[in-house]
Amino acid sequence: MRGRPAHSKIRRNILKIINEMKKAYGYEIYRHYLSLFGEVHIRSIYYHLKKGVSLNEINIDEIKEDNGEYSWGNKAEKIYYSLGKNASIRPSKLVEKYFKSLK
Repeated sequence: MRGRPAHSKIRRNILKIINEMKKAYGYEIYRHYLSLFGEVHIRSIYYHLKKGVSLNEINIDEIKEDNGEYSWGNKAEKIYYSLGKNASIRPSKLVEKYFKSLK
């Protein structure tokens, strides 16, 4: 079989994070991923979010435009993701414990 495999450890971990948060935007997922699972490139997170949307594992819930002082200008677009109909998640004690400790 050629190309990247359809399954991914990074995407499985992203799904676990979204499952706990119910709805989150890309950079927020990235920050939690670093705290939970260690180093990952932010481009990998966005690649797997996009791939998850194409596989119906992840839904785009809403797109918001935030105003503020950013290095690139005064607006930022935040795409909020939620779980899709094809998402298969094995609950993780590590992720549950992490989010309980944040509350």
